[in-house]
Amino acid sequence: ACFENIQGEREIPDHPLVRQTISDCLTEAMDIEALERILADIEAGRLSIEARDLKEPSPLSQEIINARPYAFLDDAPLEERRTRAIQSRRYLDPADAGDLGRLDPRAIEAVRAEAWPQARSADELHDALMLTGFLTEGEIAPWSDPLGILQAESRAACLRTSDGHSLWVAAERFRQALTALPGAEAAWVGPLSPPAGKTWEPEAAMVEILRGRMESLGPVTAARLASDGLPRDRVDYALLALEQEGFVLRGRFTPDAPDIEWCERRLLARIHRYTLAKLRREIEPVSAADYIRFLFSWQGLDTGTPAGGIDLAKPSGPEGVEAVLSRLEGFEAPCAAWESEIFPARLARYEPAWLDLQSLTGDYIWGRVRPGVQPQGVEGRKPGPVKASPIAFLGRERLEAWLATSDGEGRLAPEPESPAALRVLAHLRARGASYWRDLLWETGLTVSEAREAIAELVSLGWLTSDGFRGLRALLAPPDKGPGLERAGRWSLLRVVVGSQAAPEGGGTSLAGPGPSPSGNPVEALARTLLRRYGVLFRKLADRENLAPAWRDLVRALRLMEARGEIRGGRFVEGFYGEQFALPEALAGLRSLRKREKTGAWVTLCAADPANLQGILTPGPRVPATRANRVLFRDGEPIAVLESGELRVLPGHELDNAMALRLKSAS
Repeated sequence: ACFENIQGEREIPDHPLVRQTISDCLTEAMDIEALERILADIEAGRLSIEARDLKEPSPLSQEIINARPYAFLDDAPLEERRTRAIQSRRYLDPADAGDLGRLDPRAIEAVRAEAWPQARSADELHDALMLTGFLTEGEIAPWSDPLGILQAESRAACLRTSDGHSLWVAAERFRQALTALPGAEAAWVGPLSPPAGKTWEPEAAMVEILRGRMESLGPVTAARLASDGLPRDRVDYALLALEQEGFVLRGRFTPDAPDIEWCERRLLARIHRYTLAKLRREIEPVSAADYIRFLFSWQGLDTGTPAGGIDLAKPSGPEGVEAVLSRLEGFEAPCAAWESEIFPARLARYEPAWLDLQSLTGDYIWGRVRPGVQPQGVEGRKPGPVKASPIAFLGRERLEAWLATSDGEGRLAPEPESPAALRVLAHLRARGASYWRDLLWETGLTVSEAREAIAELVSLGWLTSDGFRGLRALLAPPDKGPGLERAGRWSLLRVVVGSQAAPEGGGTSLAGPGPSPSGNPVEALARTLLRRYGVLFRKLADRENLAPAWRDLVRALRLMEARGEIRGGRFVEGFYGEQFALPEALAGLRSLRKREKTGAWVTLCAADPANLQGILTPGPRVPATRANRVLFRDGEPIAVLESGELRVLPGHELDNAMALRLKSAS
């Protein structure tokens, strides 16, 4: 569909594959909507463009600068392209280039074999000499017959270096090599004189000689290059010059490399691809049922054989709560389900005080991240009850990233409607975090009015408190359980922007502008999702209400895979798109394949993060309420208890004992 090939308007075929391909290109590989917004803002003057002179090109321009000639639509020769005049100091950030050093030795050897020339005739040997810059006596020995033909035709010559090495070069490179090697003696035996060629500076000649060698050798040290008779000082100069061009990269690519190695960029990229392909072939994909079996062990829902060689027996104590929170961070579940279902399923003899300790230290914050919706059209109607409000636990270091994901689509908390809630909200905006008694004194509300106001603000996504005790008090009847006076301070959960003005009079909230301590926020959230599921792919990410868009997640995951931190491949059968896994999760999947199915039963609350019924398994999803239950056997859903009604899924049977067990669990 280039302008040179099609005249007039382009007609896009109305075909599912074409539509899917265009969608993948425009929304997965790039964010076309964001590009349109940027262009519109530039046209409207809301964005200004500044041109700056930089020492080197930006990473975004590398693809254009390093493109092959056929990537351009015009037929200008390579030497006339302005991009050739641009020198890149480096191809990758030094830290990323170092991470690429963890390469598979077999991939390195395979690429070396592919890059080394093969000569079956005199013409092919001449091409090899032109490509590699020179061949040593040992390298050219297998091709003695074609070499004799080249000598007879005056197309090849031998140079003897000052330390006695013999280097064979093509006639066209003869004077270039002679200039690059001080003290070398020419051994021209052909009937014709060598071609005159251009005049070379010694350093520039060595750069071009090594350019050919680097295209054929793969990872190699400077000492190895100099061992062929090349001056070490000129080798070092040439390698630095090639690095300045972005032609070679330095690092430790082979295991136990004695010194810094150098490798041509294109070969290094191929080695990296081969390494990833090998890693992706190391594990066979498992079925969805087997993955769910693994997930139960991964999240500590059973005490069977440990997954991945790690003891996943149910922990206890504050440390156990911290381990569970780190795995379930950012998952939304009804308030009432956390302490009645989710924590007891993963912790031995769960005690509420353990969660209070984790909350009071400030490591984790609870709150409704996706703001609730205030019912419209019915005057005086209140939002849903607190016990059904979905809340999540968020690590303080990643709080800004989670809130940015939620607020990025304009889903800020709506203003409350009740006068009491408005009064409490105004107080917190003005004064910041406040204790229960301060709220009563400053707002003039009664105990019941203040309690209902806080419950409304929590349900809408406005408030959190120092510990979980405050939310526990809201879940209990007013005349029973702990009182709100022991809940600690109540605070605004998010920074208020736009129409919801920032705190006045020195008020504060838990999240504010500024850099994220975890670096790349999307990468931090991707790590959290990997900790939760072990394996991550689009179907699972779509299930997460607070997760970033998959197009953003997959970019971060690909970078983590390139650094060797996670694995990419096909790990769970039946699901499209890229899949990524933690190395320890792959060990768990491997061990699970070797284990026989035991017929183990697992009963889960429908709101549990490990309940993937209707997501990875056939059938409709079960509403994520605390009373609903799903019964699994060997990772397969067998029966569902929904709204008090027991339903056995097609193709399965359920005896009376298990039916009673499922009902009693609710």
